Amino acid sequence: MSGTIYVINPNSTVRVTKEIDVAVTPLRMAGGPAIECLTLTEGPPGIQSQRDVDGLIPALLKRAAGLENEAAAFVIACFSDPGMHALREQSEKPVLGIAESGVLTALTLGQRFGIVAMLQNSIPRHLRYLGAMGMMDRFAGDLPVNLTIAEMADDALTLGRMIAVGRTLRDAHHADVLVMGCAGMARFREPLERELGIPIVEPTQAAVTMAIGRVQLGWGGRPLRGA
Repeated sequence: MSGTIYVINPNSTVRVTKEIDVAVTPLRMAGGPAIECLTLTEGPPGIQSQRDVDGLIPALLKRAAGLENEAAAFVIACFSDPGMHALREQSEKPVLGIAESGVLTALTLGQRFGIVAMLQNSIPRHLRYLGAMGMMDRFAGDLPVNLTIAEMADDALTLGRMIAVGRTLRDAHHADVLVMGCAGMARFREPLERELGIPIVEPTQAAVTMAIGRVQLGWGGRPLRGA
């Protein structure tokens, strides 16, 4: 399968898309598929509520439809995986959501995973999703840094909050692997991992890694059905 893996940031903050692009740079390789990171300009500046999630789906589907012929796969770079199932119905190509991919990757790195969330009101969405995925038996906890996308532009503030939350998840909730609960946290994976001494999953990296495998092995999007 030839083509490009399109990583779509469903919020309209270009800074986040640039950070995602840097995060996936190690996954660009000779002989592998091209990886292009895009901003959904019709999306909200930050995805902070269920209304934000639901409202952007039509624009996401329209953008992906325009890329279908050139796409090898799609990655939805928001931890709520907005429109993932609808895009899987629409597209013939593999569609990966970063929350699903991040959690599944975490299960290979530890026994109990924790999530570093962006805001307190993100957590009910995460819990609904984890319950639907059947992951609660290996879920340690989900705690917020309580910063908006705009506030996370402050590196020192954001990393300090993430370290504090990570320590609580590790020491009080007994998480032995953490998943970053926002694509805008990508640049903090390595310093957070050094500080905490446990694996940190950056979910867009996890999803793009899975997408590369799907493309290279020729696994398409929709499941094969019997005659």
